[in-house]
Amino acid sequence: MRRVSPRNEEIQSLGERGWFTREDFLGQAEARAIHAEALARVDAGRLRPAGIRRGADHALDRATRGDLITWVEPGEGEPALGRLFEAFSVLGEALSAEAYLGLGRFDLQLACYPGGGERYARHVDAFPGQSNRRVTAIYYLNPDWVPAHGGLLRLHAEEGVVDVAPRLDSLVVFLSERIEHEVLPAHAPRLALTAWYYGRTAG
Repeated sequence: MRRVSPRNEEIQSLGERGWFTREDFLGQAEARAIHAEALARVDAGRLRPAGIRRGADHALDRATRGDLITWVEPGEGEPALGRLFEAFSVLGEALSAEAYLGLGRFDLQLACYPGGGERYARHVDAFPGQSNRRVTAIYYLNPDWVPAHGGLLRLHAEEGVVDVAPRLDSLVVFLSERIEHEVLPAHAPRLALTAWYYGRTAG
């Protein structure tokens, strides 16, 4: 497996700005293998409309969030997705040690925006008053992305707006409680895998 641990400049960026990006995270061959397995899940109808909020407040609101989702667990018989799960595990351990974040478990979600202008309105990934997500890491799976496809991830960072293109094999990592973000309207199918890392004391 190629190096997935954060580089020194990435750790510095995470601490100072709250985010970093990396192109060519796992390599094109591995990225395409992951893309094929993720797309097979989509084609098999295994994804469901995503909701907003949690618990009793959970609701579907397609105007706010228009993606379809499913969860990814190790040992599900998809080798490339299994290797990605392991890469996210290594990444989380390294972030915890090198950025002193005290990370524990993580959840991994596959999301697909069908491409009819769906979006995800501005939000943060941490839920007030609950066992919070500490770090968000998003891995993109769109091999033929061009600007006309839309679906940019817009970070509302302290230094201003930062737009991240969802190109195949690119990674963005940010502090879940600090960075507000949104997905701009997607005009072509858009695939991403997101890991949310919790603190060690989270349930």
